[in-house]
Amino acid sequence: MSSDPWGRVDETGTVYVRTADGEQVVGSWQAGSPDEALAYFERKYEGLVVEIGLLEKRVKTTDLSSKDAQTAIGHLREQVDAHHAVGDLDALRKRLDALVELVEARREERKAQRAKQSDEARHAKEALVAEAEELARSDQWRAAGERLRALVDTWKGLPRLDRKSDDELWHRFSHARSAFSKRRKQHFAQLDAQREEARRVKERLVAEAESLSGSTDWGPTAARYRELMSEWKAAGRAQREHEDDLWNRFRGAQDVFFAARSSVFAERDAEQAENLKLKEELAGEAEKLLPITDLKAARAAFRGINERWEAIGHVPRDARPKVEGRMHAVERALQEAEETEWRRTNPEARARAAGLTGQLQAAVDKLKGQIEQARAQGNTAKAEKLERELEGRQALLDQALKGLQEFGG
Repeated sequence: MSSDPWGRVDETGTVYVRTADGEQVVGSWQAGSPDEALAYFERKYEGLVVEIGLLEKRVKTTDLSSKDAQTAIGHLREQVDAHHAVGDLDALRKRLDALVELVEARREERKAQRAKQSDEARHAKEALVAEAEELARSDQWRAAGERLRALVDTWKGLPRLDRKSDDELWHRFSHARSAFSKRRKQHFAQLDAQREEARRVKERLVAEAESLSGSTDWGPTAARYRELMSEWKAAGRAQREHEDDLWNRFRGAQDVFFAARSSVFAERDAEQAENLKLKEELAGEAEKLLPITDLKAARAAFRGINERWEAIGHVPRDARPKVEGRMHAVERALQEAEETEWRRTNPEARARAAGLTGQLQAAVDKLKGQIEQARAQGNTAKAEKLERELEGRQALLDQALKGLQEFGG
């Protein structure tokens, strides 16, 4: 007979294990000594200890499912309850009980974690839906389209919710994307129509511009080109594949016209510059007639100068007022000299001037006599009134005398 603290072997070879409920039969041993029997069943106990230890580690450190953990615990509990090992089986039962509690706690933790993840996923998807619905109203077609594609990738990376919630949110999300795509398609269809209309308008403008490129009607044609440019800008852009070609043709036609005009204007400017030089020389020749001493000779000389002036042609517009002003000054001097000569030699005008002067002189003499009489009578007020009247008549007399002098005295 052999024994240890947790078991014994009786004389018949029966092996027992001690438990809180008393001794339990482990089995019988006939092949060897009692010590060998105890050692064999103690090794079986150590094996259970190792298996339970490994299971505890898996539960604590891996994502072993609650179901698999409970199955493994049940299998080990069957072995412990079968009493086919010698050792502290009650301690193993307690460890298995603690393991059951741990598995349940881990299951609750996972459940709470899944609930938290689901709640976070719901909020994340609701935020994606809200942003997608906002983007559906955007006119920033490229940026909004790229952002919606990014939102789809984000959605795919989120956990699924319960079927009903996930389907409802996805329906809203998908509807927002569809609404945006529909609006974008309509926008670009309308834009294509506008660009097609712009192409037709610009082809008409190009045709007219090309038809005008050979015109020599410089002013009206240049004005029409400015109008065509305004119409071009108002037409909007055509399709990209047509816009550059149309513009190059339109601009090319203008360039042909304006290059020809510039060439003609350059020749004209050179001619007008030479004309200006000639007219300045004539203006200087005319100015040498001043002051006028011989009216008849000056008039004949100016007539000859003016005939040569008229034959020369145009000068640059900005120089015209100055050079023409010099000629006009000489012409006015001639006119004034002619008017003076006419007044001097006109008998009727001389007689009228002499008559008026005589009348004014008589009136002045009469007023002077009346003033002397009034003062002699002591009527100062009447004398002062007559003196004021005398001042006006005297001024008229002075002017008449000056006019009479112009007739030669």
